Amino acid sequence: MIRIIIAEDQALVSGALAALLGLEDDLKVIALAKNGQEALALCEKEQPDILVTDIEMPLMTGLELAAAIAEKKLNSKVIVLTTFARSGYLRRAMASGVRGYMLKDAPADTLAAAIRTVHGGGRAIAPELAMESWGGEQDPLSERERQVLRLAGSGSSSTEIAKIMHLSEGTVRNYLSEAISKLHAKNRVDAYRLARDQGWL
Repeated sequence: MIRIIIAEDQALVSGALAALLGLEDDLKVIALAKNGQEALALCEKEQPDILVTDIEMPLMTGLELAAAIAEKKLNSKVIVLTTFARSGYLRRAMASGVRGYMLKDAPADTLAAAIRTVHGGGRAIAPELAMESWGGEQDPLSERERQVLRLAGSGSSSTEIAKIMHLSEGTVRNYLSEAISKLHAKNRVDAYRLARDQGWL
């Protein structure tokens, strides 16, 4: 029996996924998490074979969650299930130790097959993304620049970002300036939009 935890902040989606996967004889959903931090705690406690996670979640994104699982050397293998069909996200996911990257509009049996593949030691990537990942630009942003841009994009001022990230305002401005320069953007809002559209945030 393959033991699975689902991390998804939309209760309807996680409930539907659990119900669909529960129809498979060899799959068992043992827990649902509504944010990344909860999912990490559950993975540490329950040691599931597979974690199926969304990317956009409160407190910790799916990619940050995957990186934390790799850092803590947990045995759970991560499959990202998302609506974001962007090569930038896929490349970051693979760099974070993700073993599978599937789209939410895929049929349930495709996800079940992906879970079995990943559990068996393989990789499972949505075919439409596998081709796209070979093209596209490389992500030029550092992790800090990405975090600062994400906060700026949500409307936080440099002062607020400095408090949240425990940095000086000058350091925050430097990170923003670097990100704007790397992306050839007009300002922080433009930089956020460009990075988001590429799947780099």
